[in-house]
Amino acid sequence: MSPARTARRDPGTVAVVGGGIAGLATAALLAADGWQATVFEARGEVGGRAGSWERDGFRFDTGPSWYLMPEVFEHFFRLLGTTAADELDLVRLDPAYRLYTEGDPTPLDVVSGRDAATALFERVEPGAGAALDAYLDSAADAYDLAVSRFLYDPYETTAGLRDPALLRRLPRLAPLLTRTLASHIERRFDDPRLRQILGYPAVFLGGSPYGVPSLYHLMSHLDLDEGVLYPRGGFAEVIAAVERLARARGAVVETGAEVAGIATADGVATGVRLADGRTIEADLVVSTADLHHTETALLPRDLQTYPEEWWASRTPSPGALLVLLGVRGKLPQLAHHTLLFTQDWRANFERIFGRSPGIPHPASLYVCRPSASDPTVAPEGDENLFVLVPVPADPSLGRGGEDGDGDPRIEKAADAVIAQLAQWCGIPDLADRIAVRRTIAPGDFEHDLHAWRGNALGLAHTLGQSAVFRPRNASKRVDGLLYAGASTLPGIGLPMCLISAELVVKRLRGDRSPGPLPEPVAARA
Repeated sequence: MSPARTARRDPGTVAVVGGGIAGLATAALLAADGWQATVFEARGEVGGRAGSWERDGFRFDTGPSWYLMPEVFEHFFRLLGTTAADELDLVRLDPAYRLYTEGDPTPLDVVSGRDAATALFERVEPGAGAALDAYLDSAADAYDLAVSRFLYDPYETTAGLRDPALLRRLPRLAPLLTRTLASHIERRFDDPRLRQILGYPAVFLGGSPYGVPSLYHLMSHLDLDEGVLYPRGGFAEVIAAVERLARARGAVVETGAEVAGIATADGVATGVRLADGRTIEADLVVSTADLHHTETALLPRDLQTYPEEWWASRTPSPGALLVLLGVRGKLPQLAHHTLLFTQDWRANFERIFGRSPGIPHPASLYVCRPSASDPTVAPEGDENLFVLVPVPADPSLGRGGEDGDGDPRIEKAADAVIAQLAQWCGIPDLADRIAVRRTIAPGDFEHDLHAWRGNALGLAHTLGQSAVFRPRNASKRVDGLLYAGASTLPGIGLPMCLISAELVVKRLRGDRSPGPLPEPVAARA
């Protein structure tokens, strides 16, 4: 069978599978282009990985919690004739985050901005300030290259990769692709804490600093140069804004509508089959569900572009143990974002990604305390904590639950995390102050989100799974079937999912340029 490719086409009806940010954004952009879009979301609420949960006055985001790449959000909103400022209440975090290291009770506060960041590095390690200045210059250049040449390219052709301006940069680019982020950092900095500050963004990419290419040092441009923002009300407000814009442009969003299969005829997508027995006809299908689930569960074997054997050699992002805690009283020991890092960092990552995987203990972990910046997420005087522990992508680790009723292995790990947080951050009575507790584990990601191997983020950004090597956004076997979301182009995270929605529009418009779509003149005014 010759590969089928969805070419430029005029607007018609489109069925969008999945109501996460990629699905809602795809529906919004296509509706603005004249498509009659309907989103089918299996769960009772939209959001997908960027979900929300509330109990007893505590309201938790259950997924993304860092607002990075603000220009990507701004560009998306401007494509729809509005702005981030009109849709969200964004606040800048100061400090950007706090860092605790094993065995050291004195934390480091990381403040965004070149001067503050270089001053911190110089104070910790003489000479590191100048080294960071050069590092961030390189990170900013790599970030500009990524946005202008890689992230918005649908890779329908190799024209963008053959651009003379890009080819001239290959001598600088090649080393960034052939060595790991960790080795890139270790050549420049000696202090373990500084290395960890520069290396931890690899986890945002679904990987380890010992595994992702050093091109991704560009991530430090985001938190150290640009700054970290937070949308008041939580990231559910981002989802609500995108859904609001989709509906305003005529898109329909159905929840409790699980897609059981993609309908086809003679190798062409004709709509979707729902679990309730309905078949919905459509001129185009865009699946933003987990790509593994889309390919192996929603299509027959002979129409799968990425069958099960393809996945056998692929690398998922880590799984996650999430611990949501409603805590009585204040917790000034924690910033809005707090990172806890073990001394033997390599061993911690080896425990997650290595040949004998398991839940690390002690763990390098991340804590979000949104109540530090947002009085709406917890009762007055109390705190809301979201704790994320990277763990192996393995649903057999179990599922979580409320108030300790999850699988024993998961709850035991959560107890250890709470004890670690209490000891390292000087909160000896933390366990006694917990009023609300919920755990979410890889088994939940698999069951609730159809996440491949229970991973938390999508396909990891290894070199072989980045940019031109990442799954494309069109089926090779089914014409009229496109993809968006975290496991297809361009990758993991809310900004990437917004871009993935834009790549659907670019393909349908026949736009093969490597950069973002032009914004409406009115939006730029």
